[in-house]
Formats: sequence, structure tokens, C-alpha cells
Amino acid sequence: MKKVASALAVFSFTGFAFAHHGIASLGAAGLEGPGSPLETSSSITLPEGKFLAYLKLDYADFKKYTPQRDDETDSYTFWIYGLGYGVKPYLSLYLFVPYYVKKLEDNSFNTAGFADMMLMGVLGFKYDEGLQLVPERESLDDLEDWHFTIYGGVSLPTGDPNIRDSSGNIDPGMSLGFGKPTVTVGATSTKQITDRLTFVADTSFMKFFEYTYDDGTRYQFGDEFRFNTAVAYRLFTQPKNQLRTDINVELNYLNLGRDKENGVGLKGTGGQILYGLYGVRLYYRTISAGAGIKIPVWTDLNEESIQQGSEGKENYRFIFTFSVMF
Repeated sequence: MKKVASALAVFSFTGFAFAHHGIASLGAAGLEGPGSPLETSSSITLPEGKFLAYLKLDYADFKKYTPQRDDETDSYTFWIYGLGYGVKPYLSLYLFVPYYVKKLEDNSFNTAGFADMMLMGVLGFKYDEGLQLVPERESLDDLEDWHFTIYGGVSLPTGDPNIRDSSGNIDPGMSLGFGKPTVTVGATSTKQITDRLTFVADTSFMKFFEYTYDDGTRYQFGDEFRFNTAVAYRLFTQPKNQLRTDINVELNYLNLGRDKENGVGLKGTGGQILYGLYGVRLYYRTISAGAGIKIPVWTDLNEESIQQGSEGKENYRFIFTFSVMF
């Protein structure tokens, strides 16, 4: 039975990112076997003893509702740098370091810098006549089994939450950190339906905690619940040249809780968004690169008319990922 050489496996981080911050989640894929989407997390873990270097770009361009150049949000650019390590075939650990660029239309309050780092761990399972931890090696037939992960992470408050504009005011939405750790938990499932088609689903919850800013304001961002589904279709593979190309179609659901200021819920925050994402992923040896366009296809926002610059009010989001395993 043919074995999948770990040297050919390309670990391809997927990501979940949103208007005021960005975070990467996890997934892996090789030249053969299950595909890996761009945003929806897959369930294939990093091989034991392997490192993974990772880069993601999430660029959000927002709709404008006034003709003049004013303080409407123009764009957010999230860069995420990551390093992963396969402790065991079923256990991987990661460190993510984000870099944010946030711009207003009139440039009256722009911020840029490193944000809160995140530590994350992933535990992988498969189902083959019962649930078991992911073994050291799997054949191509084994990779067609259902695979699952559970994961958890915590951010470290390394970014500056107290950036002030030219008038000395603090806007939590323009900050580079949350002031307190955030906690993320999630789970994924992956099934290779045919030799070309892969189905992936994941769900996650992120918890934010209240932080008191230097101006005395107590602020807490709304909690976030996500449920994503995706299909990845392998267009072609050239084993001799170690090349593979996939196309990806995804639906990403996001439920945002209402932000709170001094213990009171804020108008113009929170709601529900369904995104559609259409992308392509390329593999070459131990390198993977993916790109796609993500757009809101349905929204149900709280006080939608005053949520310019929030999730669900994008013209589009451009997603790019690059990873290499060594």
C-alpha cells in the first residue's frame, strides 16, 4: 500500500480574520490526499519533527457612504507570521505574530504595528473502525477516512491597546492589542470524498475580556462564533514535477456579539454575516501558496446603518497565504 512521504506534505494554514483583528487557524495538505481550503480549517496535522513557516495576508476594503473624504474606515491590512512544530503526528504547536495596518479615509487616525501574539495547540484524530489518534504514517487509502481535530489557543497582550489619535483620544477599534488575553477553542472535520474532492467543516468560539484603557474607559469586544464549510477540488497533479493545483469554494458564517463600553452594550456593533470565498491553491514540493476573494453574501447586523467599517460592510477581502515546511 502506497505511503505518503512526509517530505512531500505541504502544511497550508487556513485563517479566520475579521475587521478589528486577524488570527490564523490550521490545516495541512500534501501533493496527494485531501485538499486544504484558504479560510476553513482542515484536519490534517503537521508531521512529527517538522517545522512550518507561514505567512498570511488578509486585506479588507470597506464600503464608503459619504462622498467626501472623512473619517470612515478605508481599509485594514492584517499580516500574520507563524511558526509551527509537529510534536507528535497527532499534536502540533504554533506561535503566531500579527502585524496590523488600519487606515481611515482621510488619514486622520492610521495605526500600524505588531499586535497580540497567539499560542495554539491542535490535537488530531481519525475514524477507522473507531476513533483514534492520528498515526505516524498513513496510506492514501487511510487519508480517505474521516479526520478531526480539536484546538485551543490563547493570545498574549503584546500589542499596544492605548494608541491615541492627534487629539489624544483612544479608539479601541484602531488599537493594536486587546489589553487582555483572548481565548479560542474549536474543532474541525475533513473527509476526502473522491480522489479529487474534499469536504471540510470547522467551528470555533473566541472569548474577549473587559480591559480598562488609559483614559479610564472599560471596553469589551463581543465574543465571536464561527461555522465554516468548504470544498476543495484538485484540478491536476504532476507527481514528476511535484506540482498540484486546487480550486476552493467556501461559506464562512460569523456571529458577532455586541461590544460593551463601561458595561453597556454599544449600538452599531454585532450581528451575523455569511461570507463566500472563491480561491485557488498551488503546491510545489514543500511550498504552498493560495489566494482568493472573500465577499459578504448575506448580513443581519445590529443597527446596520451605522456599522461602516465593520464585518459585513466590506467591498471585498483579499486573502493570500504562503507556507513552507522544513
